[in-house]
Amino acid sequence: MAKSDSFFIRAKATSTGGSYEQIEIPMGSYVDALGKSVVRIHNIATQAYETDPTDEWGLPANSEGLVTYQLTTQTQTGIVGASDKSVVSTGAIHLVNAQPAPGLTFLSDTPDIMPQNWRNGYLIAVEELFLAVDTDAQVPTATIEIVMECTVETLSQNAAMALALSQQ
Repeated sequence: MAKSDSFFIRAKATSTGGSYEQIEIPMGSYVDALGKSVVRIHNIATQAYETDPTDEWGLPANSEGLVTYQLTTQTQTGIVGASDKSVVSTGAIHLVNAQPAPGLTFLSDTPDIMPQNWRNGYLIAVEELFLAVDTDAQVPTATIEIVMECTVETLSQNAAMALALSQQ
């Protein structure tokens, strides 16, 4: 398998007011299953914040909230489980404010599935990926930004097509 030097793909999705929001990440300039070209994602780094990377998270008094995010090979209408064949990466952030004033007393960040958890990363043979973020009503806004470290590789045409079909 021929490999390229690694490069980075960046994306950002924002959810407001307890909504599920999804953006498309074009991969067509790297992936061509008929031409035997696929992308291997080696690592994904995530950054999560409310409205600006320098903002502190804030929740109403005595409340808690959940932010979930996913990277998939198919468009979705909500967060799906790890058994869904389109899932590449998922994570969640649990926020708690146990004080009588707006603010934050506890934050737990859990990247559930990341390509770096696998021995050889994650192969992508589809022309778009979908980054989504979902919040519950207690979290007014949440933004998830990702940076993916990738390489382009060559598979046989049959293997590339089989992989592409399995991810659609």
